[in-house]
Order: sequence, then structure tokens, then C-alpha cells
Amino acid sequence: MRIGVDLGGTKIEAVVLNREGTVLLRERVPTPTGDYEGTVAALAGLVGDLEREVGAACTVGVGTPGSISPFTGLMRNSNSVALNGMPLDRDLEAALDRPVRLANDADCFALSEAVSGAGREARTVFGVIIGTGVGGGLVIDRAVQVGPNRITGEWGHNPFPGEFDSRKCYCGRLDCIELYLSGPAVAAEYRRETGIELTTEQLMRRVATDRPAQAALERYVARLARALAGVINILDPDVVVLGGGLSNVDRLYEAVPRLWDQWVFSDGVATRLARNHHGDSGGVLGAAWLWPARSG
Repeated sequence: MRIGVDLGGTKIEAVVLNREGTVLLRERVPTPTGDYEGTVAALAGLVGDLEREVGAACTVGVGTPGSISPFTGLMRNSNSVALNGMPLDRDLEAALDRPVRLANDADCFALSEAVSGAGREARTVFGVIIGTGVGGGLVIDRAVQVGPNRITGEWGHNPFPGEFDSRKCYCGRLDCIELYLSGPAVAAEYRRETGIELTTEQLMRRVATDRPAQAALERYVARLARALAGVINILDPDVVVLGGGLSNVDRLYEAVPRLWDQWVFSDGVATRLARNHHGDSGGVLGAAWLWPARSG
């Protein structure tokens, strides 16, 4: 059996899957915010509790914000800043006394959709997170792709194609895609234009009756189409699966494929744009599938 763990900023969620991928147990505990040693202990304790309940030792895969640097062996780029600069994989293996597979949470999302979600019939799946941040992961033949820099799929920190407003990203670069396609970015644009403070969800609910909200959505659709066209030109995936809060906007699935044709270097586009099947569970399920079937 497999245990998958989603290590989030406020909660640690874990599931146990059987050989067929059915969820047998699911538990969550609060993340000890700002406490690295406490986080490692909480994760190890959660795994131990689940194994006692199922009466068996399991493989363990963990999805995290950020990734392990191949140059230092330490965590980097995590918005859970207590993880940065720490040997998370080695400390988890020591705490659990076994090998642990660790991957970025966007990679885990993409893997879950490739194995048993919207991309289960596809060979090449690009999973996209459009929510508080913007990220992605690439899965080919049900295997997460990991390059020499371990940044495969990090399209959110490419410069946005076609617009340069000198917006500064938290990563230190200018005009990252995340600054145009994240939920907070859309809400901030609306606030600048109207003076009204709304959450992204509130903004999208006003689209039917609010002209500035309609304009914000139309800009978003065009920007997403342009940015994903770049992904298609480079990776040529069978399917792009959307996750994150903005993936719930129905209009994206009709409008984006209609627009991205003009930027894709082909006489037609066979790539599908799909809504995720697993919702918020994608990360924890994908973490479990970091171990192949023969290890279950």
C-alpha cells in the first residue's frame, strides 16, 4: 500500500491507497507554522498513525511547496519559508527510517490527473495550477519528468509573453506569468480599476452583471491562452489539465482553446484543455503515486 502526504502551509493531509488506487484512509493535522522540526515530527507521526490503522508498512510519497535543489540538496522556492534551506527529504527519511519520495505539489497534482483523472487516457499531461500562485508539472507515461535543474513545469516564472509592465515578482524577476494569471493578480487589477476590494471568487461571481469584472475575465482568458500556447509549442502535450481556484471558471474551457490557435505554431491544435477530476485531493493522491505500482 501507499501513503501520500500533502504538506501544506496550514495543514498536512495524508491518504492510504491500496494497490488499485482506492483511498482506504484519510487524515489531516495542522502544520506547525514556522516550525521545521515540528513539521517533520508531525508528518512522521501522521504516517505512523495511518500505518497502525491499516496494520502494514507503506511506501511514502510527499508533495511539498518548492523543491529540493540538485545543487545544494536543500529545499528552495517554498512559500512555507521554514522549509527553505533545509534537507527535508533526508530528515523525513531519518524520521521514518525508510526511503521517501518527495516532489513539488504541482508535480503531484499533474501525476494524479495522469494516473486516474482528466489525463488518464493521455500519454503526455501538463498539469497547471492557477490559484494563489501559478505553477505546473509535466507527466509522460505516468512518470513525473524531472530535469537536471528540477524545475520542469515551472511556467509561472517565465516572463509573460506580450506584456511588460515592470511588475516585480516575489522571486525577484520582472513580469512573471504568475503576476498576470494568479487569482490575487486578477483581484488586484480589478481593485486598481474600480477601487473595490474583492476576492477572486467574489469577482468571478460578478461577471454576469459587472462590466469591469467582465473585462477582467476577458483579459484573463486571452492571457491564459497566450501563455499556454507557449507551453504547447514547446511540449506539445496531449492534454493540459487546470487546477487551483481559477480552474473552476467554466468559461476558460470554451474560450481558451478557441483563442490559443493564433499563437500555436501549427495548422491545428489537438491538445485538449480539461478540468481536473480530483480537485483539492490531487496533490495528496499524486504524492502516493510517486511510487510505481510494483512497489505498492
